[in-house]
Amino acid sequence: MNILDQIIANKYKEVAERKELYPVKLLEKSLYFETPCISLERYLLRPDKSGIIAEIKRKSPSRGDINPYVSVERTSIGYMQAGASALSVLTDGPYFGGKNEDLTIARKYNYCPILRKDFTVDEYQIVEAKSIGADAILLIAAALEPARLKNLATFARSFGLEVLLEVRDKEELDAALSEDINVVGVNNRNLKDFVTDINTSFEMAKYIPNGITKVSESGISNPKTLLELREAGFNGFLIGESFMYNSRPERAAANFIKEYKQLLEKQEGTLVKN
Repeated sequence: MNILDQIIANKYKEVAERKELYPVKLLEKSLYFETPCISLERYLLRPDKSGIIAEIKRKSPSRGDINPYVSVERTSIGYMQAGASALSVLTDGPYFGGKNEDLTIARKYNYCPILRKDFTVDEYQIVEAKSIGADAILLIAAALEPARLKNLATFARSFGLEVLLEVRDKEELDAALSEDINVVGVNNRNLKDFVTDINTSFEMAKYIPNGITKVSESGISNPKTLLELREAGFNGFLIGESFMYNSRPERAAANFIKEYKQLLEKQEGTLVKN
C-alpha cells in the first residue's frame, strides 16, 4: 500500500468510530450548523486579498513534525491580518497531527472562509465539517471513485459548503468535475509518494475549464512563483509548510505576502507603462 492508500484505509476506520461516539443528531446541535457559510471562491477572487489559502499543519507523513505546538489562535489571526484570503486547517490526527478543535478555534477568532483539510470519504464527515465551523471541504480525486466523489460534492453543497476538488492529472479532472464543483486545486505533491513538482500546476492549467476558480497547492516557497501561477490562470495558492516551518508562521506569511504584493505592484506598473 502507498501512503495515500494507508491514510484512506485508516480514515474509514476512524469515521466508523466517530459515528459511534458523536452521532449525526449530536452534530446537528452545533451552533455552527445553522450559520451561513462564507464563500471560499468569492474570497479567492477578491482584488483586495492575496489569493493565498494559508494552512495550519502540525506534521506530515513525509516530513514528520513541522510545528507540533503551533498556536492556532495566534497563527490563524496572524494569517488573516497578513492578507491571506482564507484558512486551511488540517483536522486529520494520525498523519497530520490535527484535530477538529483546531478548526473550531480558527472559526472562533476569524471571519473568513475556512477549508477543512482532511480525507473525506463519507457523508458523516461533511456533516461533521459543518458542525465544527468549516465553510469548504476537500475532495481528493485520487482517493475516491468519480461517482462517489460527485455524490459527496452534491451532499456538501446541500449544506452550503463549497468543495475544493483536488486533482493531479487531466484524467482525474475530467472524471470528477460536476456542477457542484467550482473550485479546483492542483496538488503539486503526489500523495502516493509525496514527491512535489510545481510544474504539475503549469501542465494542468490549460485543462481546467474557464469559469472554474483554480488553486495551486503545495510546494510554493517563493513569492515570484505566484506571479507565474497567476499568469497561468490560477486564482488561489494553498501554502502551508513554507509558513509552518517558521516558529511564528504568521510572521513568515506576512513577509511572504508583503513581498508578493510588491512584486505584483511592480509587474502591474510595468504593464501600464508598456
